[in-house]
Amino acid sequence: MRHSPKIPKSGKAGPAPASGGAWSPYEEWSPGLRKARVYEQILLDIILGELPPGERLDEASLARRYRAGLAGVRDALGRLALEGLVARRPRSGTTVSPIDLVEVRQAFEARRLIEPHCAALAAAHASADDISALRSAFDGAEAAIRARDLRALVGMDQRFHVAMARASRNATLARILIPLQHRATRLWVYSMEDDTAEDQLAEVRRHLAIVDCIARRDAEGARAAMLAILSVFSETTKRVMVAS
Repeated sequence: MRHSPKIPKSGKAGPAPASGGAWSPYEEWSPGLRKARVYEQILLDIILGELPPGERLDEASLARRYRAGLAGVRDALGRLALEGLVARRPRSGTTVSPIDLVEVRQAFEARRLIEPHCAALAAAHASADDISALRSAFDGAEAAIRARDLRALVGMDQRFHVAMARASRNATLARILIPLQHRATRLWVYSMEDDTAEDQLAEVRRHLAIVDCIARRDAEGARAAMLAILSVFSETTKRVMVAS
C-alpha cells in the first residue's frame, strides 16, 4: 500500500485570522523594524530618481546617508535586488536598475490581473487593523498636495498598495504584487509633476473609495474601484511611455 507523504510543519505561525491583528507577507520586514525603514527610504529615492538608474550604490555611503547600520543597508539592498530594483554583481558592486519600458508595461499588465482580485479578497478577509491601515495611508494628503510634496505623496501611495496586498491575506499574491507596484511607480511618478492639485485629490478619493467598499465587505465594488484606479494609471503610463 502506498502512503501519502507527510507535509512537514515549518514551525512558523500562519497568517492571523481576519479578526486578528496585523499580518505581513514579509514577516521579517515588519514596518516597525529599522531595516524596513531603511529599505523604504532607499526605495523612495530610487522611485523618485534621487538614486538614478545606473548609479553605483556604496553600502558605507548609504549607511551615512540614511543614518543606518551596514547590516540594515545590506539587508535592504538584498530585498531591492529580489524585486529587480537594483542589480548586484560580484566585483561590480550594486547599481540601480534601469527603467525598462517593456518591463514596466508587463508589470502593469500583471498588476491589472492581480490587484483587483486582491481588493476583492480584502473585502472578504481584511481585519479592522487592515482597514485602519488603508484609511490612514493618505493621512495628511491634502497638506502634501498643497505643498507639492511629491515624496510624501508617493510614500502614501506605496503604503496604501502594500496595505492592500496585506489585507488580501494571500501571502503568495502579496509577494508578487508589491514588487510589481514598485516597478510600475518608477515610471508613473514622472507624470505626477504635471498633475493639478485637483487631479491629485481625485486620485486620493479614488483610493479611499476602495476602502469604503472593503469596509462594507463589498468584494465586487472593491474590484471595480481598483480597476478604475488602474485604468487611470494605464492612460498615464501610456502617455509617459510615448513621451519617452
